Amino acid sequence: MEEEAGVAMDNNKSTSPKPNAINSLKLTKMGSVSSKDKRVYKIVLTGGPCGGKTTGQSRLCTFFENLGWKVFRVPETATVLLSGGVKFSDLTEKEAYKFQENLIRTMVQIENTYFELGNSSTRNCLIICDRGVMDASAYISKDKWEKMMAGNKWNPVEMRDNRYNQILHLVSAANGAEDFYSTEDHACRSEGVELARELDYKSAAAWVGHPYFDVIDNSTNFETKMNRMIESVCQKLGIDIGDRLQATSRKLKYLIATLPPDSEFPPFQDFDVVHHYLQSAGPKVQARLRKRGQKNHWSYIHTQRRPNVHGQARIEVKTQLTHRDYMNLLAQRDDAHFTIYKKRRCFLINNQYFQLDIYREPGHPRCKGLVLLETYSSLTGDALKNCMPKFLNIVKEVTGDPDYSMFNLSLKEDWSTTKKYCRPTSHARGATNGVTSTPPLVLNGQ
Repeated sequence: MEEEAGVAMDNNKSTSPKPNAINSLKLTKMGSVSSKDKRVYKIVLTGGPCGGKTTGQSRLCTFFENLGWKVFRVPETATVLLSGGVKFSDLTEKEAYKFQENLIRTMVQIENTYFELGNSSTRNCLIICDRGVMDASAYISKDKWEKMMAGNKWNPVEMRDNRYNQILHLVSAANGAEDFYSTEDHACRSEGVELARELDYKSAAAWVGHPYFDVIDNSTNFETKMNRMIESVCQKLGIDIGDRLQATSRKLKYLIATLPPDSEFPPFQDFDVVHHYLQSAGPKVQARLRKRGQKNHWSYIHTQRRPNVHGQARIEVKTQLTHRDYMNLLAQRDDAHFTIYKKRRCFLINNQYFQLDIYREPGHPRCKGLVLLETYSSLTGDALKNCMPKFLNIVKEVTGDPDYSMFNLSLKEDWSTTKKYCRPTSHARGATNGVTSTPPLVLNGQ
């Protein structure tokens, strides 16, 4: 049997969803919701020094309170402890190791206090964590981190993937906005620009592998950066904000010719991923389950996709599940679809977070040898082209191409005869957004 969430996830259990009843949020005038519709959404704001985390907390708090949500802000544990007179330079190696271990234990307990308050609230609740448990790994060697994890029976899937719903990395001003980098307004901050850049990269690398990890860089002015952060949270929650934040970030998908050797990749995390499509309430609604894990530790997500809601091209509502919920919902599997098996490789390069999906057997012949690269970006043209991984042979962009939709790829029937093949309302085949396109790769079975 797959292992359930451990100590780090004690307060992250969801209630069992009823079949086809994971609905959009329903607010009353006072912001309270029925227990079956209530959401508790846990995010981490991380990043290097002077990235905008303090302002980001305030902006998110104001935005969601205006929507009728209850918002809790979890203080940064390291700042609380360091402000008490602790100096790393004064600690022995053994003391520094024990300090980091106790810091994580303290952080978990503080967070759990807020998580319990969120679970007992009668309103939708956003919990904003100023850094999370994986940030500690940026300040300790890999060997010591693995020793600490093993000694406390912690594992990355629980500490990173299951504990928080979304990670937002706010890139330090030292990386791309150097003129605005300052240490004057933070009592515990003394880093120079070069060290700040290094810490920024390390804090991002600590979260590589989380399924909903968004890097908010300095490619725009600060005000737009804050709006992009809020828009990213609203996207993941499936909240329709129209053009209030002038959203520009979009999901991009590329077809990759072949998988290069592992040695050509930057540091990465590999996951086993299994998708099951479920019977849905109508022809325009898609529902699926995802099981994602490493070394037999798993996270479970239910996704309901509702297209063309209030003018938005797509709304996806994602709900974290327990193993028990997942097994119950498997009874609703749609026999018109194959189960999809993938290896998902996550990596960070050029301040851009990428997921590489390598399709595995068993499955439809059309998926044999298929490798797809996905990322979210607001960049276009040469700026987008320059941040793409140079070691990957990108055949073409397939964003919005129904032939590369997982829903269509998983269909058991032939595309030429099935009535289930899903076509988007609009699709500009072959658009590359600045990435040079080569003749399309002919896939097996297509």
